[in-house]
Amino acid sequence: MRSIFVNLPVADVAASRAFFDALGFTFNEQFCDESTACLVIEQNVFAMLMTHERFGDFVIGEVADPRKTTEVLLALSADSREEVDRLKAAALANGGAEWKEDQDHGFMYGASFTDPDGHVWEAVWMDPAVVEGSAS
Repeated sequence: MRSIFVNLPVADVAASRAFFDALGFTFNEQFCDESTACLVIEQNVFAMLMTHERFGDFVIGEVADPRKTTEVLLALSADSREEVDRLKAAALANGGAEWKEDQDHGFMYGASFTDPDGHVWEAVWMDPAVVEGSAS
């Protein structure tokens, strides 16, 4: 089974850890130190939150400033509309910010926010019957 590691530059690793902890996520301490935190999103999906300096060790050129440009949209599936709302509310209560208006398409519902560093996160619920193709 493959794993995915999304790497994101952050200004303050401890503050980022506190933000994502407040959203209910955990960290793999095996891959954490003072310059990096390994956010566990799902069994094989991780976000490596790295200081700008550490992130710079992996890239050529400048490290993007997500407050000035959108470098990636990180979409997380949710089990319900309520979970979408819970994630957004927790983000906003813990240093995140509104990004776009919530989207309600009936069969799909989503909300977006930025983390304290300006990275865009979306929480999305889709009706399982539509996903499985059994809805008309």
